[in-house]
Amino acid sequence: MAKLWAGRTDGTISEVADDFNASIGFDRRLFREDIEGSIAHAKMLAAVGVLSADEAEAIVLGLTGILTDLSEGVLAIDPEAEDIHTFVEQTLTARIGEAGKKLHTARSRNDQVALDMRMYVRASIDTISQKTATLCAAICDVAEANRGVIMSGYTHLQRAQPILFAHHLMAYCMMFLRDISRLADCRTRLNVSPIGSCALAGTTYPIDRRYEADLLGFDSVAANSIDGVSDRDYLVELLSALSLVMVHLSRLAEELILWSSWEFGYIRLSDRFTTGSSIMPQKKNADMAELCRGKTGRVFGDLTAMLTVLKGLPLAYNKDMQEDKECTFDAIDTVTMCLDVCAPMIRSMEVRSDRMAEAAKQGFINATDLADYLVCKGMPFRTAYRVVGGIVADCTKAGLTLEELTLAQYKTYSELFDEDVY
Repeated sequence: MAKLWAGRTDGTISEVADDFNASIGFDRRLFREDIEGSIAHAKMLAAVGVLSADEAEAIVLGLTGILTDLSEGVLAIDPEAEDIHTFVEQTLTARIGEAGKKLHTARSRNDQVALDMRMYVRASIDTISQKTATLCAAICDVAEANRGVIMSGYTHLQRAQPILFAHHLMAYCMMFLRDISRLADCRTRLNVSPIGSCALAGTTYPIDRRYEADLLGFDSVAANSIDGVSDRDYLVELLSALSLVMVHLSRLAEELILWSSWEFGYIRLSDRFTTGSSIMPQKKNADMAELCRGKTGRVFGDLTAMLTVLKGLPLAYNKDMQEDKECTFDAIDTVTMCLDVCAPMIRSMEVRSDRMAEAAKQGFINATDLADYLVCKGMPFRTAYRVVGGIVADCTKAGLTLEELTLAQYKTYSELFDEDVY
């Protein structure tokens, strides 16, 4: 395919440079946004009189046909095209003739790709937010189904105090609700149309930027044309928010891995979300949870890559910014996959309340409650703390639990103890 930028030169570069420069291998996934943006652009150009009504109609019909053919697999994207913008424009021109060459009026690939990415990320945020809400719903349902299950709460990975299993699960729901809120904040800030910024300095054509922005569902237009083409803050925000989603998924995955081990035995993961060993027939490995935990570093890397691309980058557009796409696409794909596997994995796990209750009895996790009992009887908390600490030490040596001590034994520590201690 001929280069859109041929003119100053003949558009011919070395084969290795052409491959190095091309982005069609990854920006091809922007075809829908590119076409929808171009349809809105053609309608705007007609509305302000830059295109005739007939030209705009031909362009819109041509673009609609290309979108349909790509969606249905009738048309294949040419891997020899430099980028998705080149492919769409040249395919349009081949189909409708000279009118297709007018589509790019009052537009640059700089503001065009900025528009495409904002539209793509906006839709991705909606999808990821919905999938995160689906995971929250799964957590809520499992919590509701196990409302009375008691387990040990942990600090420092040591048994601490008795809590409800449902309460523990719902802590993750709080994390994911914050993730949804962060994604919504990001969506609000990114929903600004850069079209009209052109390469960096705007355009002399009498365009209507707000009309085009309204057609595409944007809340406003970029106030500064240089910022319009060079802003990638919203991608940093997105990748930061997705990194936190992965942090929360990883923490949840770690607990599922621990809880499903023989040492804990608090849950059994469904066979549909585990694998076996090629050599050890007894093994049931929590591979899906482990992959969620492992893929967290991948998304962190995507965030670091984006920050590194932008650090020290002069205004306005630079080819470095082509590197924004692969890390963004990778993070979106990774988070989406992890959310898709986690919700059904949570729903299908078996909660072993008997193992949780048995473990809760072994760790003196009601020691704080025992100290509080003495406080309610009038003893200062720090004194009660030392008394109960001594009781726990003695029980540990004797191999007893707090429940097994007799009232007479309790009274050797303090006369404040009475039958209601049990």
